[in-house]
Amino acid sequence: MNIGEAVRERILELCGERKITINKLSTICGLTQSTLNNIMHRQGSKPTVATVKKICDGLEITMAQFFTSPIFDGLEQEIK
Repeated sequence: MNIGEAVRERILELCGERKITINKLSTICGLTQSTLNNIMHRQGSKPTVATVKKICDGLEITMAQFFTSPIFDGLEQEIK
């Protein structure tokens, strides 16, 4: 799994825990729906750190909490 796929899975996990949709997440994070749709549906999409920070702010979690998940264990090497 690459970082984009891991971020996508983590967002889905967090939305599931909070019982919110991706559309609701875009509203509470102040991100456009198209930004989140690109992250969620576009292969090869790698969100910026600033975008992840906005998601964390909207969910009222720290970035450490976002990345503290088994989803991020064993990511494939980004440098090839």
